Amino acid sequence: MAESEKKNEDSIGTEFGAETGDPGAQAQAAVDATTADSQAVSASSGTERAEPAEPGAAVADVAPIEPVEEPQSFTVTVIVRRFDPEVDEEPRWVDYDVQMFSTERILDALHRIKWEQDPSLAFRRSCAHGVCGSDAMRINGKNRLACKALVKDFDTSKPIYVEAIKGLPLEKDLIVNMEPFFDSFREIQPFLVAAGKPDKERHQTIAQRERFDDTTKCILCAACTTSCPIFWTDGQYFGPAAIVNAHRFIFDSRDEASQVRLDILNDREGVWRCRTTFNCTDACPRGIQVTKAIQEVKQALVTGVRL
Repeated sequence: MAESEKKNEDSIGTEFGAETGDPGAQAQAAVDATTADSQAVSASSGTERAEPAEPGAAVADVAPIEPVEEPQSFTVTVIVRRFDPEVDEEPRWVDYDVQMFSTERILDALHRIKWEQDPSLAFRRSCAHGVCGSDAMRINGKNRLACKALVKDFDTSKPIYVEAIKGLPLEKDLIVNMEPFFDSFREIQPFLVAAGKPDKERHQTIAQRERFDDTTKCILCAACTTSCPIFWTDGQYFGPAAIVNAHRFIFDSRDEASQVRLDILNDREGVWRCRTTFNCTDACPRGIQVTKAIQEVKQALVTGVRL
């Protein structure tokens, strides 16, 4: 063992110039060996290594970073349909000039009006990120969520009109009574009905889950229902949102009350009141194919088959 170690020491000493006893030579030999190893690794990996700059060599000029132009604000005229039941007999339109940036939303404009100009303005909002569905309103004649309607998507050279959604009782300004909407929602039994308590979760295939995936996205904002002309003129119609939520359970393989919901919707004020105008699909902020879901419920009623 001692003889083998002695041979290794002799080999290392010879490679790094140890036999000369010169520390400078030893250091240079070590650097040369390390460089050779690095080049060998680079060659084997197929990559090229940049040669180090010579001492005193000029460094290439770096292009200066151009300053980012600050966004410019501009004035937007927002015309809000106001109504105070304690003062007004009929709704009235009120103009507001608001300083806005193109990346801001209509909800931001309403905030500025309320916080800086008129604190009496009333509207609903909660998460401000298109999930809670609280701030559905008519903007330039179309149902939208104010928190998802970007200022840059409108022609700001013209006024932006904001009013409450139609078909539900107006309470104040942009706030409506949502109870008729939720009454229809509750009537279709929007919950899983399944007998017994399984020992573990109820299994579903991917295909079974995809069958009703689209209609699980509903956030109950009422944008679809209050865009429907049938709902405007007939307060008894269930409306698209209720039918969408019925669809979600009718086509759920785990549910056992699908026929009950189909019987509820098989009514003059149920799915047969739909005239397929596609207003509901256009209005949905979640991109649900509302009209398609309604037609699938109709088909299930006619054929008795839930495909």
